[in-house]
Amino acid sequence: MAARKSYENIRVDNADGITTVTLNRPDKRNAMSPALDADMLDCILNLEGDPDTRVLVLTGAGEAWSAGMDLKLYFRALDGDPAGRTKAEWTTHQWRWYRLYNFPKPTIAMVNGYCFGGAFTQLVACDIAIAADTACFGLSEINWGVIPGGLVSKVLSVAMNYRDSMYYALSGENFSAADAARMGLVTKVVPADRLKDEVMKLAKRLSELNPEALRATKQAVKTVRDMSMDQAHEYLMAKAGQLAFRDKENGYATGIKQFIDDKTYRPGLQPYTRQAPANSQTAKS
Repeated sequence: MAARKSYENIRVDNADGITTVTLNRPDKRNAMSPALDADMLDCILNLEGDPDTRVLVLTGAGEAWSAGMDLKLYFRALDGDPAGRTKAEWTTHQWRWYRLYNFPKPTIAMVNGYCFGGAFTQLVACDIAIAADTACFGLSEINWGVIPGGLVSKVLSVAMNYRDSMYYALSGENFSAADAARMGLVTKVVPADRLKDEVMKLAKRLSELNPEALRATKQAVKTVRDMSMDQAHEYLMAKAGQLAFRDKENGYATGIKQFIDDKTYRPGLQPYTRQAPANSQTAKS
């Protein structure tokens, strides 16, 4: 089973449809090496189609979420090795942005500690980010003479406003979890001793919702960001039609029936009661 596969640099745990992937280099504050990136890419690709994964939670072991790129293994060790550098860059961008940002199921960043530099890419790629009140953030690249490279400078524009992203990129100052929430980099902040409980409560709620509706909603919100109003309208109309075709649970009709006919459902207060697809013996998907 994909969710039970073992890796050298990450841990993968699954319970009740929630898969937690933990960057597991605590002695290096979970800095990303080429080997860790390879583990993560393989893991993400496997979990995309894993029926036991309905929600993905990404976190880090020890006191850090991730300190960014491993300067020794990712940069120094690849000096003079253009082929190795190209492979490493392709792998890291694939999992941290292209696969994670487009992951077909809800993703939650559970930010338990330090989050620096390159780690901003996968932070922004996650749909929701919940941080411990003790977490610490920073773009420290300027302090050692480089730019926030890779995709970091780009993803800042997705989650942060111009003034804040420019200030912290230029100054290299650290900032708190409360500041990260104020700037929109994380969704909300919770007490450190409540972090896991709060994340798992949210993950459980998401895992119980219609999976096709979740997938379509993710794709819709992300895709229309760069569209005009007319383009967005046409896209969303087509997306709604696609959802109706893909949704084997027929969620819309089920919810309407429960609200109007059965009077067992009150929209806005809780999800409709999911039912097994007609062509399946289980409601799990």
